[in-house]
Amino acid sequence: MNTPRHFLTLNDLSSDELLAVLTRASELKQMQRNGIPHASLTGKVMAMIFDKASTRTRVSFEAGMTQLGGSTMFLSSSATQMGRGEPVEDTAKVISSMVDIVMIRTFDHQDVENFAANSSVPIINALTDDYHPCQLLADMQTWFEHRGDMRGKTACWLGDGNNMCHSYINAAKLLGFNLCISCPEGYGPSPSVLAAAGDVVTIEPDPKVAVTGAHLLVTDVWASMGQEAEASERNYALKAYQLNRKLLDLADNEAIYLHCLPAHRGEEITADLMDDPNSVIWDEAENRLHAQKALIEFLLN
Repeated sequence: MNTPRHFLTLNDLSSDELLAVLTRASELKQMQRNGIPHASLTGKVMAMIFDKASTRTRVSFEAGMTQLGGSTMFLSSSATQMGRGEPVEDTAKVISSMVDIVMIRTFDHQDVENFAANSSVPIINALTDDYHPCQLLADMQTWFEHRGDMRGKTACWLGDGNNMCHSYINAAKLLGFNLCISCPEGYGPSPSVLAAAGDVVTIEPDPKVAVTGAHLLVTDVWASMGQEAEASERNYALKAYQLNRKLLDLADNEAIYLHCLPAHRGEEITADLMDDPNSVIWDEAENRLHAQKALIEFLLN
């Protein structure tokens, strides 16, 4: 039996494979909009394991598998033996013997790695505390559709050096764009993730300097799931990094901005940018569907 391909971080794809997935995502988007059938995965079953709450992830994976001709089953830890202490390794061996692919949204990235090491089918990381690679597929698809190739361009990450920031670091190296991370001391990304990216990533604490001339601005909530108790402290430390019109005006004239959602309007991003008719955030959200369909096809075919 062939060893399954997993997608735990963007680094599980080569640069060429990542570009192929993004190209296919846009093709599938047009097929869906034009009513062209594309049930390439008829009879395939995806298990979806959720330890974290979700809107976009669940809807996009369920709809995506259905549109590809397959089906999904929702599994929460509270309603399965995982919630009663069954080891990840045992769960992985059993579930992967019954389905064709597994999507996991959880806290500890090591759990996803352990699951993949014991799975006979492809595993997709749909979010952990360390990485959010599926969202980066949607973000990069959105950029390519609106502005073309990212190579040589500059993206600016504003705020907490979280799982999204880590995946942007991976994307910068794979797609050849420069990434400037603007965050206060104590809120930077993992040193090991940063070191692996080399000179394509820089840190600039001053957000006004960081965004100057940038082609893409990106932010995320300041208190991720599991950090709610730190919200007041984080809001105080990160308030200068709010994505607002003043910062956007310092960026390139054709700059776009992204947010993976859900957004806390008036905190990390202003409401006027969310509601701006030129915003591509809603394209970004929809592209979770198309990018993940392309990823599932890639892993199974």
